[in-house]
Amino acid sequence: MKKLSLLLLCIIALSCETKTPSLETGFWRTTLEVKDQKELPFIFEVKENGTLVIQNAEERITVDEIEIDGNKIRIQTPVFEGYFQGSFSEDGKQITGDFIKPSLNRVVPFKMVYGDGVRFRESVKKPITDITGDWETVFSENGPEETYIAKGIFKQNGNAVTGTFRTTTGDYRFLEGTIHGDQLQLSTFDGAHAFLFTATVTDSTLEGHFYSGNHWKEPFTSKRNNGYELPDAKDLTYIKEGYDGLAFRFPEADGTMVSLSDERYKDKVVLVQILGSWCPNCLEESKFYVEYIKENPHPDFEIIGLAFEYAPTQEKAFKSIQRLKDRLDISYPILLAQYGDSDKKLAQEKLPMLNHIISYPTSIFIDKKGEVQRIHTGFNGAATGQKFIDFKEDFDQYVKKLLAE
Repeated sequence: MKKLSLLLLCIIALSCETKTPSLETGFWRTTLEVKDQKELPFIFEVKENGTLVIQNAEERITVDEIEIDGNKIRIQTPVFEGYFQGSFSEDGKQITGDFIKPSLNRVVPFKMVYGDGVRFRESVKKPITDITGDWETVFSENGPEETYIAKGIFKQNGNAVTGTFRTTTGDYRFLEGTIHGDQLQLSTFDGAHAFLFTATVTDSTLEGHFYSGNHWKEPFTSKRNNGYELPDAKDLTYIKEGYDGLAFRFPEADGTMVSLSDERYKDKVVLVQILGSWCPNCLEESKFYVEYIKENPHPDFEIIGLAFEYAPTQEKAFKSIQRLKDRLDISYPILLAQYGDSDKKLAQEKLPMLNHIISYPTSIFIDKKGEVQRIHTGFNGAATGQKFIDFKEDFDQYVKKLLAE
């Protein structure tokens, strides 16, 4: 009886042991719940070193802040404040929970499934057309918000589609998806933005909806128009009459107040970058600026960042700014211009000499005399292809021109 009792105790003890789950190496399919009971899918791959890599078309985003405690997991997105908080299933092959953005009080339910590398479910339907090319687009033409224009840029290979929408304020990141029959689906997740586009397609039109997280939905229509161009990004924002130029005085994290009249910036070409640490387009632009000044160092060229943060406190705002600087190895100062809200109308009040601020990011070029020579609204990132290449070439030529004067 004693031996039998010991055997039973051992069996019970072993059955009570729980294996600590882990992120299995390989592909995981994640779906976020958005409006209209739709799912926004994206894929990430867990590497042998324990990091995971989010995939959107040609974009790869490495995530290395992952905490597992029992069957709980927390995945912190790089730079941005958003994070996944969830629980493993018993077999460790699924994770469910919420994607949380604390400062905005946004919570989006998610599900992650191991071993599934398909973004959108396969279909036997062949595409009715090839949407490769340029598309003249209008968002919210009959929607709840202000109408704005965009340019769709797409490449199609069989059922697979990649591309983006460019607007006057920047691009909608690396979109990836499929077209089956007359139905188009595109999505992206970059750590901050979760975008889903669905549309019905003809040979010359797209008509559908744009979803952002589970808080936003608006209609859009597009018509095929190869060669269509948006207004020039250099013509949208300018210094208003009655003002001599750009002026500001904002703090660094240590409390030091910085302005353009400081000795450091006298007789130099200065680029003032209006940004937010929460903004993926600003992140991509900042990466370019960091790379540029490393490859083209010049004693008479300076960059100053003006951050407009939605973090609720000054302390949290500076923490977000420092996280951005640390992750990107940014050497130039980033000042806190505003916290608690990233509203562009409020931002414009901080810089009243500008006719408006319509985009994060916006870059202001100032010559050695302290005069504003150019204001570039938005940022055309790598997802825009040739537009990004053209931007980099023009930027280099223009900075060198100002330095030579």
